[in-house]
Amino acid sequence: MAEKIDVAAPAETAALDRMPMRDGEGRLRHEFVEEITRAIQAADRPLLCGVVAELHKADLGDLIAALEPADRVTLVEITGTDFDFSALNEVDEAVREEILEELKPETVAEGVRELESDDAVELLEGLDEKDQEEILEKLPPAEREDIERSLLYPENSAGRRMQTEFISVPPTWSVGQAIDHLSETPDLPDRFYEIYVVDANRHWLGAVSLDVLLRARRLLPITHVIEEDRRRISALEDQEEVARIFGKYNLIAAPVVDTTDRLVGVITIDDVVDMIEEEADEDLKALGGVTHPEELSDSVWTIARGRFNWLLVNLATAFLASSVLGLFEGQLEKMVALAVLAPIVASQGGNAATQTMTVAVRALATRELGSFNALRVVLRETMVGLVNGIAFAIITGVAAVAWFKIPGLGMVIGLAIICNLVAGALGGILIPMVLERVRADPAVASGTFVTTVTDVVGFFSFLGIATLWFGLK
Repeated sequence: MAEKIDVAAPAETAALDRMPMRDGEGRLRHEFVEEITRAIQAADRPLLCGVVAELHKADLGDLIAALEPADRVTLVEITGTDFDFSALNEVDEAVREEILEELKPETVAEGVRELESDDAVELLEGLDEKDQEEILEKLPPAEREDIERSLLYPENSAGRRMQTEFISVPPTWSVGQAIDHLSETPDLPDRFYEIYVVDANRHWLGAVSLDVLLRARRLLPITHVIEEDRRRISALEDQEEVARIFGKYNLIAAPVVDTTDRLVGVITIDDVVDMIEEEADEDLKALGGVTHPEELSDSVWTIARGRFNWLLVNLATAFLASSVLGLFEGQLEKMVALAVLAPIVASQGGNAATQTMTVAVRALATRELGSFNALRVVLRETMVGLVNGIAFAIITGVAAVAWFKIPGLGMVIGLAIICNLVAGALGGILIPMVLERVRADPAVASGTFVTTVTDVVGFFSFLGIATLWFGLK
């Protein structure tokens, strides 16, 4: 690979250096983006190389996202070997794929060679097999094999997120030999926190953290300081579980092993932070019914198509809830107050259910809720629904009587509110638990089912109690 050229910073670069990239709230300054755009259009390579070299990959990613599509590709082509391809992992997947598809395979391969294996896999995994193959065939065999092996693991698994660069030593070494190896080997990983002891077939024997290694006597055999019961992660483990393990055991790094307990990689805390952010983003969108991976850079058609199916399910459940109103058509015609107040009952139950559901989905995701405490949590949520139901029954009942001046209406809506808040609490906790038991994603499916329950129970209880109370025919 060609060496990076040493670019002298001209007066324009110095001016850009003096110009703040971000405003006081951390957003990109429009003036900075405009200056970069003018430099791209003028093909000012020295200026662009100087700026790109100074930016952190996260800042460079933000800058790329702010540029026009054509300027993004041009920036990469102009800066050449000075461009840090890891910055492309900081942008939306749609933007990244668009840039990679426009670049020559040779250009992408050169950039991939400078990346750690986990960053390289993340960069390429969104491309189709044909584009991946065109890029991979430009890489040296050893680097290509490592990336291809990682791409064979399931999506969102530890095997996809691990880096294959790690430090392993044989069990016959002493502490001093291991320290000398770290000092004298030039091509070590950029950042590491522990070394691993493996046999001749790379089977796991144990780990030694750097603080333990540096405090041990040099002549001590390495096997005397290894941690044999060190927490290991299967390459097939889902990334959500990996993040949970890191949080539970306060890990900074963890070895990754295959099904035969051979060491194949390592996951570090910076990878886990990205996993947590991805999972939180996915769960938050799922609770809103956004089940398709959606980015701000996606087209109108892509977003509309991704949201359509779930909106169709919502429409079907809405018709189900509305059918309950049809059962009481005569009562609604005789007392307009019922039609006015019915949505209040359903809305209060829906809000209470959403609160319970959010807590339940989060507890299921973090493994805090399970069969060992399910009954206690269900009873607690039921009592919460009852307490809040009584409180809001009083408030709503008084307001209804004051509004419509109909005796007994306060009691009717009060009883309906209690029924629906208890039903919402039960639905909010039981529906996610059932979905999790049948291996469906509670974050995705709970919202629609819980809303349907509270709408149906709310309308039916309110209108049913009103029918009995007022004797409407």
